[in-house]
Amino acid sequence: MSRIVAIGECMVEMASKDADTYRMGFAGDTMNTAWYLRRLLDQADTVEYFTAVGTDALSDRMVTFLQDAGLETDHILRRPDVSVGLYTIQLQEGERSFSYWRGQSAARSLAQDERALISVLTHADMAYFSGITLAILPENDRNTLLQVLADFRKKGAKVIFDPNLRPKLWEDEETMRRVVMEAASVSDMVLPSHEDEALWFGDADPAATAARYADHGSSWVIVKNGAGQILAWENGNLSLHDPVAVSEVIDTTAAGDSFNAGFIASWITGASVAGAIQSGAGLAAQVVQSRGALVNLR
Repeated sequence: MSRIVAIGECMVEMASKDADTYRMGFAGDTMNTAWYLRRLLDQADTVEYFTAVGTDALSDRMVTFLQDAGLETDHILRRPDVSVGLYTIQLQEGERSFSYWRGQSAARSLAQDERALISVLTHADMAYFSGITLAILPENDRNTLLQVLADFRKKGAKVIFDPNLRPKLWEDEETMRRVVMEAASVSDMVLPSHEDEALWFGDADPAATAARYADHGSSWVIVKNGAGQILAWENGNLSLHDPVAVSEVIDTTAAGDSFNAGFIASWITGASVAGAIQSGAGLAAQVVQSRGALVNLR
């Protein structure tokens, strides 16, 4: 029986149905992973989502959505002076483009209160966060979150980190690179995507990505690589694994988030790294063949 806390920002998603019509939903990288984890894990396991939202009707609707998805929400912070972030998403040949409105997002304050972070992690076995979680926070709050996670890890719990590099969210590229590596140093497992890592860190290949994160203290590094082979670094041992073939890519939204969920769920239940990778790849293959971040599992 496991208790997992995912930390980050859930946003209102306005997805285009056609040129003039949008469908409203809720999504966000760490929330997407938590949503899939809840569907993959045994009901005896607990998946909690930690963020901050407003006190308005839209924030209430978001919290209800999370609860209806089976996620624990008891520790979500409520801020009376702000609301939740929003983004629109357009698709062209399976690839996404986004426009964001998140400047006043309550989630930017999720790490203001160190006691709240400690409280939500008190009975947890595992914490999951991302580079986007860090990017939206003020510098002092980033430091608070990383210190709380470092202390959490010292107590024997596991910390899992997806770098999810989004330079537009950061003050500058150098800050992004520095903070991401600081996050890796408090994490047991890192789940990067090589395409992003090559672009922003200059990694020559997935092995270079794995080595860089391992050098900062991570015992497991699983490097996603689009349609290419997935590379695993497991306590110094490298291995390559084939992805699941996909006949038609409809929408790549949440491909990485769902892979992470499939991998983590299998890893928690005792699967080998190879088995966990296949579970993650299989779930991601389902997701990219459907429209939207959150799809019903077959």
